[in-house]
Amino acid sequence: MDIQRLSELTTSEKENFIERDAGIEAARKDVKEIIREVQAEGDSAVRRFAERFDGVDLDTIDITAETAEAYNRLDSELQSAIDTAVENVKEFHEQQVPDDWRKDFDGRMLGRRFRPIERVGVYVPGGTAAYPSSAIMGVVPAAVAGVDHIAVATPPAENLSDATLGAIHASGADQVYAIGGAQGVAALAYGTETVDSVQKIVGPGNRWVSAAKAEVRGDVEIDFVAGPSEVLVVADKTAKPEYIAAELVTQAEHDPNASVVAIVTDEETAQAAASEVERQASSQPREKTIRSALANDCSGILYAQSRDEATDFAEDYAAEHLYISTADDESVLSEIDSAGSVFLGAYTPVAAGDYASGTNHVLPTTGLAAVTGGLSVDEFIRPTTVQRLSEESLSDLRETIETLAEAEGLHAHADSVRKRFD
Repeated sequence: MDIQRLSELTTSEKENFIERDAGIEAARKDVKEIIREVQAEGDSAVRRFAERFDGVDLDTIDITAETAEAYNRLDSELQSAIDTAVENVKEFHEQQVPDDWRKDFDGRMLGRRFRPIERVGVYVPGGTAAYPSSAIMGVVPAAVAGVDHIAVATPPAENLSDATLGAIHASGADQVYAIGGAQGVAALAYGTETVDSVQKIVGPGNRWVSAAKAEVRGDVEIDFVAGPSEVLVVADKTAKPEYIAAELVTQAEHDPNASVVAIVTDEETAQAAASEVERQASSQPREKTIRSALANDCSGILYAQSRDEATDFAEDYAAEHLYISTADDESVLSEIDSAGSVFLGAYTPVAAGDYASGTNHVLPTTGLAAVTGGLSVDEFIRPTTVQRLSEESLSDLRETIETLAEAEGLHAHADSVRKRFD
């Protein structure tokens, strides 16, 4: 990889990094037709799309019973890895469950209560690949939140991954369907003869899945529209070049459209990291995918002349994954507010959060971390405000309410208070 000086980037070059495109809008037209056909034809359309896109003659759509069998077929080492990841993710997300509360505000008893959404759909990527970690990250927080019915859609294949199905089982899903892509999202959103519709759909996927989630939003709720994986590394001369390179290569192997960026405040370290990227990429089975991602206009290694220049860029970038390796990680982090998930120090690779540390790897991309966070228990809970006023506290508010209501021309609002005192 070539080193670029951050201060010398043109406006257009900088925009390539900051305004990275997930390619979702380009897929919307085709996705609309897929959704329309699933709505109109149900299971028939699902089977037709399985043959067209997955190359599978889909007989059974509901594969719930197969998940326990798949888990039991796993070797003990993989079972243990899945169980450990599930437990760690569960433990972390249990800390997010809010308690109902009420408080007396001078006679106004106000509070909030929290109740889980009843029916949730989790999309788990699959097909020819295996993503047990995505099953864990989507299903476990919903189970912790207390969702009554958790349905999973995952792409069909001639030989479905036992690792993925086993992870779905271990995570606590209630129903599992062999449906992928935009048609999987449509089936969860609107239901079919086999699939029960849900109230909210979460989980990662390719641009067709993301475009479908964007399309059904409004009819059902979604977590967020996510694009290809991305990482931003912020490093100084104390960072090990091989670790910087490893973080870039790790995310690059996800997708040819992944965005991988390192911003380094020491030019020698930046050069060494670039050499390491070349060396490490050459040894990976997914080298072709990695090199495609590295060649993107939104990927590269940048040399920053100061820490402020680096952190200003990081804040503008709002990374999905932010890896910081400097002499003072905490101080650098204090200057960056926008990031999906943060990894501090030499021994905290992004892969730890991807699989087993406990945090969630379903995260906002393409700058959305500036306004939202990753998947959490919050996504599965409905907060409701609760209040009870005494006669005295309402009397204290009477003049304020009546004055504001009449200023808005809503006289019945004002009268609803007067009637209680007339």
